[in-house]
Amino acid sequence: MTILVTGATGNVGRNVVELLLAAGAPVRATSRNPKTAGLPAGVDVRAGDLDDPGSFGDALSGVEKLFLFPNPSGVVGFLRLAGDCGVKHVVLLSSAAVSEPGETASPIGLMHLSVERAVEDSGLARTVLRPGAFASNVLQWAPAIREGGEVRVPYAESVVSPIHERDIAAVAVKALLSDGHEGATYELTGPESMTQRRQVELIAAAIGRPVTVVDLVGDAARTQLEEQYGSFGVPGLVDSVLGTYAASVGTTAPVTDTVARVTGRPPTAFADWALEHRTAFTAA
Repeated sequence: MTILVTGATGNVGRNVVELLLAAGAPVRATSRNPKTAGLPAGVDVRAGDLDDPGSFGDALSGVEKLFLFPNPSGVVGFLRLAGDCGVKHVVLLSSAAVSEPGETASPIGLMHLSVERAVEDSGLARTVLRPGAFASNVLQWAPAIREGGEVRVPYAESVVSPIHERDIAAVAVKALLSDGHEGATYELTGPESMTQRRQVELIAAAIGRPVTVVDLVGDAARTQLEEQYGSFGVPGLVDSVLGTYAASVGTTAPVTDTVARVTGRPPTAFADWALEHRTAFTAA
């Protein structure tokens, strides 16, 4: 039974590939450019672009299960092709931002919801993963920290429960390799709620030197987020992120036990993620 991993060069997809290989599963992965994918030996790397389902050629041949990176533009055509090629089960990387459409729904949540509905409408068996904030999101601070400067953080007292991308992948692999996950929706978080300021402190501890945090609020926070997200071209995204950050100050981020229930081990602490990735925050 060949398992196909789309989005295989991403933070989660690459970990899915590595964990499947470690489990001895036959893995096929797709990339827009297989020659530069840099995936481990033993992976059958094929060309495939989710924006263009026709680009997959025979990449779906013999595939019964797949890990699906969320891409709304081509998802309907891709799922139709997958079903025609014999795929039975889709494990979808979605987002905790998913909510029913309404005035307060986030653009990111609505995007992921559209993909979830496409998977549901495809008639294929499905498992949906809804992770919260990725621990790897803090890599956006790496250049400033490497340069020894201050880290400018919109609403530094806002809270998250950051999850290691490998823990998301571990849940995906359990769903791909074992029975009983079809029809499940898994809300995934790290083990602890913390402020963004605390995340910086834990990175500082990992690299062995202090890092200054500049807490941005109001217009200053908006300006910073426009620099971060303006190029995404998603209407309303900055307002949505700004509102989420501001509203979470003084609260506690949700924490679930799903990673432990599904994988049999606790999720990785952010402090351990920071130690594992400390070289990203130190000067070359």
